[in-house]
Amino acid sequence: MKNNYLNAFKEKLAKEKVFAASFILAAVSSLAVRPKLSYINFKVLVLLFNLMIVVAAFEKLRVMDKIAVEILTRCKNTRMVSLVFIVVTFFSSMVVTNDVALLTFVPLAILTLKNARIDSMKTVVTQTIAANIGSSLTPMGNPQNLFLFTHYKLSGIEFFFVTIPFALMGFLWLLFLNRRTLRRRIKISVQKVYIEDKKRTYVYIALFLIVTASVFSLIDYRYTFAAVLVCVLILDRHLIKEVDYFLLATFVGFFVFIGNISNIEFVQVQLRLFLKIPHMPYISSIVLSQVISNVPCSILVSNFTSNWREVLLGVNVGGMGTIIASLASLISYKIYSNENFHKSSEYMKKFCMYNFASLLLFGIIIYMQILCF
Repeated sequence: MKNNYLNAFKEKLAKEKVFAASFILAAVSSLAVRPKLSYINFKVLVLLFNLMIVVAAFEKLRVMDKIAVEILTRCKNTRMVSLVFIVVTFFSSMVVTNDVALLTFVPLAILTLKNARIDSMKTVVTQTIAANIGSSLTPMGNPQNLFLFTHYKLSGIEFFFVTIPFALMGFLWLLFLNRRTLRRRIKISVQKVYIEDKKRTYVYIALFLIVTASVFSLIDYRYTFAAVLVCVLILDRHLIKEVDYFLLATFVGFFVFIGNISNIEFVQVQLRLFLKIPHMPYISSIVLSQVISNVPCSILVSNFTSNWREVLLGVNVGGMGTIIASLASLISYKIYSNENFHKSSEYMKKFCMYNFASLLLFGIIIYMQILCF
């Protein structure tokens, strides 16, 4: 039994390349500078833990599946079906994070379109863009937003003033992309989804509202953490195992690494000077996201600039482009390629075409918007 757990852990570790990178960077930088506990932003870790627990409960209760199926039964053609999956992914990612939205709705999209004998590739690619754009709207939509919201101690008004225009433009772009989907009349037959435990569902909805309030500092996050733990231990203690502890550990690794290099005077001075160049926080956030992904990029850049608007916009626009720019994009790729292995390379071509077109479009539009600030 112990060997099975050890092998499973090793397999998981092999897949968690970002965690491995953060651990190595933290360890190597600790040889030059003595790490401090103060580097770690415990509020971000606790908020992430709270959100992951509640979202895991929603998945088990099939709340999002219920919403999607109810809408799908009213669809009459292929374009409408594709639109439903894109829109549901877009809006759900604002609440349950981009990776969970993709984990939930990409398999459902593939299964539904397969039954209708339609290739789901374009829909899945557009769903991925929808998740990355939709999640940019709220602080809890993705990890980088939650970190930046907490790190810069932003108010809800400040945050939404910056993210709403991007999300609105993104939604219009998604509608445009979907217009290119063939409009073929079909009859959708999907299995009804029933939420059997409504009382437990109401409890977790209430808990989600409390967690959301703690994100906006309306309730102390430590009290919320205690409430989440008590509820889960009483109702569903197995959900503790559903938390992505590798993601939490990845944040710790990057906190330590950034804290260490921030205390090297030469590095500190050079990065601060570089990021003082006009609009460099925005440009560097986009470019770095393509290489190291937008979560570690947000931690790195934010420690050397107070220009939170450009960093926030840069890491969210930078989530488009390469498949590692936003790690959520890897989720939809893995799900699609597992079902359609022979089309993996074709998927990558379409993914790159759509994502780099989106990156170029929004990179320029948002840059022009920044010039007007």
